[in-house]
This record gives sequence, C-alpha cells and structure tokens, in this order.
Amino acid sequence: MSAPTDNYQAQFARRWGHLARPHVRALAWLLDAPGLLDPDDPHWEGKIAAPQSVIAGVGDWLAQLDRDPAALDAALGEKVYTRLGLYAEKLMAFYYQQHGQLVAHGLQVRAARNDTVGEFDFLLDAGPDGVEHIEFATKFYLLEGAAASRFDTFVGPNLADSLGKKMRKIVDKQLVLASHPAAQALLPRPVLRARALVKGWLFYPAGSAAPMDGIAQLHCRGFWCALADVGALEEQAWVVLPRLQWLAPYRTEAGADALTSHALQAALALEFETAKAPVLVAALREQDGAMVETARGFVVPDDWRARAAQRQAGSA
Repeated sequence: MSAPTDNYQAQFARRWGHLARPHVRALAWLLDAPGLLDPDDPHWEGKIAAPQSVIAGVGDWLAQLDRDPAALDAALGEKVYTRLGLYAEKLMAFYYQQHGQLVAHGLQVRAARNDTVGEFDFLLDAGPDGVEHIEFATKFYLLEGAAASRFDTFVGPNLADSLGKKMRKIVDKQLVLASHPAAQALLPRPVLRARALVKGWLFYPAGSAAPMDGIAQLHCRGFWCALADVGALEEQAWVVLPRLQWLAPYRTEAGADALTSHALQAALALEFETAKAPVLVAALREQDGAMVETARGFVVPDDWRARAAQRQAGSA
C-alpha cells in the first residue's frame, strides 16, 4: 500500500521534523496528536476530553528540551520501561508538572490495606474550587470482524482487549472514582469534572478507513495485513518498530539498516514460528538527512483473523 500524501506522518514531519530525540518526539506526539474519539459525539455524554492545541510557547519548550533533555531524562529516571502506557503517562506527568497543572499523578485509592479501589491517572489544577480528573490512555487497535458493539470491532493486537471493552472500563469504573467514599479523604480539592483523554493509532485492513460514529475523523491511522500479503507492499524500506517508539512517527539516521518488503516478510515468517503476536512496522524514506516514517502497519500471523473471529464470537 502507498502512504497518503498528507497522512499524520506528513503532518508530524512538518510540525516536529526538527525534533531528533525519541523521548521528545514521543512527548510532542502525545501533545499534538488528535484523539481517537469524537468528544462531541452524544455516545460519550461529554466524558471525552478534546486534545488542546499546542501553542507556540510549548513548541519552543519542546525544541529547547530536544537541545537539552536533562530535565526530561531525570524525570524518566533509569527505569527500563516495558509498558508503553506507563511510559506515556510519565511523559505526560512531566509536561503537566513543568507547566504548573499537575496536582497528583497515579493517586491510588484503597478501601482497605489490601483492597485497591482504583487510581487517578491525573488530577489537574482547575482553580481554587477544585481539580479535573483525567484518565489517560494510549491504545492501538485493529479493525476486524463484527461485534455487538461497533467499538468492539477494534481489537488489540494480542486479542485480549478491544476499544469497546477499554472504554466501558474507563467510563463505568475509572471516571466515577471520585464518588467512592475512600477517595474523599484523599482528594485535595473536589473533582469538578472527570474525562478521558484517549490517544493512539487505529489500523484498518488494506489501509481502508470508513468513517464511524464516535471515532474522531482525523485520528492517527495505519494499515494491517497478514504475513502472506507483506511481499506485495509497495514501500521498499521497512523497519520493525521497538515498542517504546510506537507513539510518534519513527525517525532514525540516514543510512540506517532497513528491510525490503520481501526481506521483512522472511524475517517475520521466522519470528512467527515461535511467537504469534502481531508486529508493528514502519515504511521509511530519506528526508532532510534522516530516515523518517511515511506509513505504519501491523503485520499479523496468517491465522490471526480466524483467531480474532473466534475471540469475538466467544465474547458476544
């Protein structure tokens, strides 16, 4: 498949192509990327936060951070992150703290010593009268099959999750956490509003992306295909994306190792002999002295679609 001429990768390159450090590019994506969900759709009942526009001052701050990342590196610490969601939360906590908005991050609510009720992702300053509770998620889902809920047709690569299941948990459990009696003693100020900020990428078979009510029209999107179809991909330079670089469009040095579509197919065939997890890949091209992402997609084992259908049938 060919990349659209003005997909999100192209937009990101125009706005943030001057940023080189992966952590700073990831933070720029978290701040700049459109949300996955349409906050104005009545289905969400006003519980979805609309991403704020990145103002010039924040752009200048990101550029300075790219030149001198000491503060960001210190905030992330020496921990080796294996969970993408935790990594994204740490980046956003750094941003909120640096801009005077953060009241609390990861505040756990316990009904008893060994009974955790839930956790506030972020409490943000909403003035002297209270705070805003933001539940934050970065998710990656593939559109496949039919389901009772249209949002359940977006399934996680490992088939253990769906967009519908995730949002039901956020809306029905996490966004009402402030009403729990155990939360009252912990809250520094009343929660005036609770909303979900959901970012990520949605992936469509063969790159097609039909509009769907409740999904933001301009969300970040990619394709997915079975291993058998990889050899037909048109782009000639491919790379397997490390998990912590799933957020922002990928960038690496010019001349870095890349795979042709046929070499990628052979490498993934070997990997799928022992692992059945889909793999996220990016198409690259040389631009301004670097190799930059022009498109991305999940390559799935050839039996993944059948397993997805079986899982959806079992949860119907």
